[in-house]
Amino acid sequence: MKRSLTRILTTHCGSLPRPKDLLDQMKAQATGEPYDSKAWEARVRRAVAESVRWQAETGIDIPSDGEQGKPGFFAYVRERLDGFEPRPGANFPRFTAETEAFPEYYAEYMGHAMTGAAVVPIIPLVCTRPVRYRGDEAVQRDIDNLKAAVSNLAAEEVFLPSVAPSGVGFNEYYRTEQEYFEAVGAAMHHEYEAIVDAGLLVQIDDPFLTEIFSRPSLSAREQRSAAQMWVEALNHALAGIPAERVRFHTCYGINEGPRIHDAPLKEIVEVMLRINAGAYSFEAANPRHEHEYHVWETVKLPEGKVLIPGVITHASNIVEHPELIAERITRYAERVGRENVIAGSDCGFSSQATYHPEVHPTVVWEKFRALAEGARLATRQLWG
Repeated sequence: MKRSLTRILTTHCGSLPRPKDLLDQMKAQATGEPYDSKAWEARVRRAVAESVRWQAETGIDIPSDGEQGKPGFFAYVRERLDGFEPRPGANFPRFTAETEAFPEYYAEYMGHAMTGAAVVPIIPLVCTRPVRYRGDEAVQRDIDNLKAAVSNLAAEEVFLPSVAPSGVGFNEYYRTEQEYFEAVGAAMHHEYEAIVDAGLLVQIDDPFLTEIFSRPSLSAREQRSAAQMWVEALNHALAGIPAERVRFHTCYGINEGPRIHDAPLKEIVEVMLRINAGAYSFEAANPRHEHEYHVWETVKLPEGKVLIPGVITHASNIVEHPELIAERITRYAERVGRENVIAGSDCGFSSQATYHPEVHPTVVWEKFRALAEGARLATRQLWG
């Protein structure tokens, strides 16, 4: 994994807005309308190439495929795992404290931003039989599309996102939750390993780790116990994969809300650092979390690890000023070492395929330009 040895490198969290015609084709598939599979695959390849080109032109050093062919950062596993069935109406235990505190706001927000605007309906998956990975061809297409897109670009490195076991679905088959998550992790290992064997970094997307620490129905002890179980399952899924080829991303989801019940980083960081990853990506630009760089004054970053703090946010169309971005970067560099910081984003900019992402696509690219300029300013401050 590249480090910021001579300058601050830039990256983001993976998902980016999809082109409208690609969304149209994705919607046709989801609704059972006739579509040309070869034309679909060709359009996804072009979308990945376009996304990667835009990332490079706006100053991103470590790009991804933008998740252009996925209906959502976790919904895509419906096509890659056997053992699940969709269960419309099943309850997502997300943002519980928030939705109870602001029911009017979230009734409107969840209906539009989280569900109504999604191209593919967000339907929970329930495990009803043994879990098995069947996505070898699909992940290989992702790999081939991304490698083709970066073949003529000077990217420092390239990463491909993949969901953590905790984000896959609900268990109705295995005796215990631990057995269930271990089975899901063993299945997802095939995807993680394929990405790394192809020479790419794998990013494990796990916003559910922060969610477990925000559930009011669980005591602090129960929260930590559940989180540790998830981490053990993930580490089991990463067995044999070098930590330096793994990025771990956690956040508070695409929730553009009051966020007063977000769990603080200080409650999560110890568990997060137990994950066998080379880099840790988390929210740090969101106003509810910007102050949390102070955590690293008492928490020691393990040797050889890298932080990817968000220095631009996914929850606002305001473009951050490069000088503020530089300041955010240097706060971390002064506490953990400049070589151990890569400038990133809080979360993905289109975690679900939608015609109406929270941040307009044209604003996303401007945020990336600001990110790159902020990294240049921080580089001058840190290296002279």
